[in-house]
Amino acid sequence: QVQLVESGGGLVQPGGSLRLSCAASESIFVINVMGWYRQAPGKERELVAAITSGGTPNYADSVKGRFTISRDNAKNTVYLQMNSLKPEDTAVYYCNLFLLGHHYWGQGTQVTVSS
Repeated sequence: QVQLVESGGGLVQPGGSLRLSCAASESIFVINVMGWYRQAPGKERELVAAITSGGTPNYADSVKGRFTISRDNAKNTVYLQMNSLKPEDTAVYYCNLFLLGHHYWGQGTQVTVSS
Protein backbone atom coordinates (compact mmCIF):
# COMPACT_ATOMS: atom_id res chain seq x y z
CA GLN A 1 0.00 0.00 0.00
CA VAL A 2 1.29 3.43 -0.93
CA GLN A 3 2.25 5.64 2.00
CA LEU A 4 2.45 9.42 1.87
CA VAL A 5 4.82 11.41 4.07
CA GLU A 6 4.28 15.14 4.44
CA SER A 7 6.61 17.85 5.66
CA GLY A 8 6.85 21.62 5.76
CA GLY A 9 4.05 22.82 7.99
CA GLY A 10 4.50 25.30 10.81
CA LEU A 11 3.70 28.72 12.19
CA VAL A 12 3.93 31.76 9.93
CA GLN A 13 2.81 35.37 10.14
CA PRO A 14 0.10 36.72 7.84
CA GLY A 15 1.56 37.53 4.45
CA GLY A 16 4.27 34.93 4.86
CA SER A 17 5.06 31.80 2.88
CA LEU A 18 5.39 28.08 3.48
CA ARG A 19 6.18 25.15 1.23
CA LEU A 20 4.65 21.75 1.85
CA SER A 21 6.09 18.54 0.45
CA CYS A 22 4.61 15.08 0.17
CA ALA A 23 6.54 12.01 -0.93
CA ALA A 24 4.98 8.74 -1.97
CA SER A 25 6.65 5.57 -0.73
CA GLU A 26 6.85 3.97 -4.17
CA SER A 27 7.00 4.86 -7.81
CA ILE A 28 3.68 5.25 -9.57
CA PHE A 29 3.55 4.42 -13.24
CA VAL A 30 -0.14 4.86 -13.98
CA ILE A 31 -2.31 7.93 -14.36
CA ASN A 32 -3.01 9.48 -10.98
CA VAL A 33 -3.84 12.71 -9.23
CA MET A 34 -1.96 14.09 -6.24
CA GLY A 35 -3.26 16.95 -4.21
CA TRP A 36 -3.67 18.77 -0.95
CA TYR A 37 -6.75 19.04 1.20
CA ARG A 38 -7.17 20.97 4.43
CA GLN A 39 -9.40 20.80 7.46
CA ALA A 40 -9.88 23.64 9.90
CA PRO A 41 -11.42 23.09 13.35
CA GLY A 42 -15.17 22.61 13.09
CA LYS A 43 -15.11 22.52 9.30
CA GLU A 44 -15.20 19.83 6.66
CA ARG A 45 -12.12 18.76 4.77
CA GLU A 46 -11.82 20.70 1.53
CA LEU A 47 -9.74 20.46 -1.60
CA VAL A 48 -7.00 23.08 -1.82
CA ALA A 49 -5.21 22.07 -5.00
CA ALA A 50 -4.58 19.00 -7.12
CA ILE A 51 -2.38 18.09 -10.05
CA THR A 52 -2.58 15.22 -12.51
CA SER A 53 0.36 13.01 -13.38
CA GLY A 54 0.46 14.93 -16.66
CA GLY A 55 0.92 18.22 -14.80
CA THR A 56 -2.52 19.83 -15.07
CA PRO A 57 -3.32 21.78 -11.87
CA ASN A 58 -6.61 22.68 -10.27
CA TYR A 59 -7.14 25.14 -7.41
CA ALA A 60 -9.84 26.12 -4.96
CA ASP A 61 -11.02 29.67 -5.63
CA SER A 62 -9.86 30.73 -2.17
CA VAL A 63 -6.19 30.03 -2.98
CA LYS A 64 -5.94 30.94 -6.67
CA GLY A 65 -3.11 33.38 -7.27
CA ARG A 66 -1.53 32.62 -3.88
CA PHE A 67 -0.79 28.88 -3.90
CA THR A 68 1.07 26.86 -6.51
CA ILE A 69 1.01 23.10 -6.75
CA SER A 70 3.73 21.19 -8.57
CA ARG A 71 5.11 17.68 -8.74
CA ASP A 72 8.28 15.81 -9.52
CA ASN A 73 7.30 12.42 -10.89
CA ALA A 74 10.88 11.16 -10.75
CA LYS A 75 10.84 11.74 -6.97
CA ASN A 76 7.18 10.73 -6.50
CA THR A 77 6.71 14.04 -4.72
CA VAL A 78 4.12 16.80 -4.80
CA TYR A 79 4.69 20.31 -3.48
CA LEU A 80 2.43 23.14 -2.39
CA GLN A 81 3.98 26.60 -2.37
CA MET A 82 1.81 28.87 -0.24
CA ASN A 83 2.34 32.62 -0.48
CA SER A 84 0.46 35.60 0.97
CA LEU A 85 -0.88 33.38 3.72
CA LYS A 86 -3.96 34.50 5.64
CA PRO A 87 -5.24 33.52 9.08
CA GLU A 88 -8.11 31.70 7.36
CA ASP A 89 -5.55 29.37 5.76
CA THR A 90 -4.92 27.89 9.21
CA ALA A 91 -5.73 24.18 9.09
CA VAL A 92 -4.30 20.70 9.03
CA TYR A 93 -3.15 20.04 5.48
CA TYR A 94 -3.41 16.51 4.12
CA CYS A 95 -1.65 15.09 1.12
CA ASN A 96 -3.83 12.92 -1.11
CA LEU A 97 -3.16 10.46 -3.88
CA PHE A 98 -6.00 9.27 -6.08
CA LEU A 99 -4.89 6.10 -7.81
CA LEU A 100 -6.89 3.39 -9.55
CA GLY A 101 -10.09 4.45 -7.81
CA HIS A 102 -8.58 4.64 -4.33
CA HIS A 103 -7.73 7.59 -2.12
CA TYR A 104 -4.56 7.46 -0.06
CA TRP A 105 -3.91 10.03 2.67
CA GLY A 106 -0.93 11.40 4.51
CA GLN A 107 -0.93 11.91 8.26
CA GLY A 108 -1.48 15.66 8.00
CA THR A 109 0.67 18.66 8.79
CA GLN A 110 -0.43 21.71 10.77
CA VAL A 111 -0.26 25.14 9.16
CA THR A 112 -0.94 28.06 11.48
CA VAL A 113 -1.08 31.64 10.21
CA SER A 114 -1.00 34.05 13.10
CA SER A 115 0.75 37.18 14.29
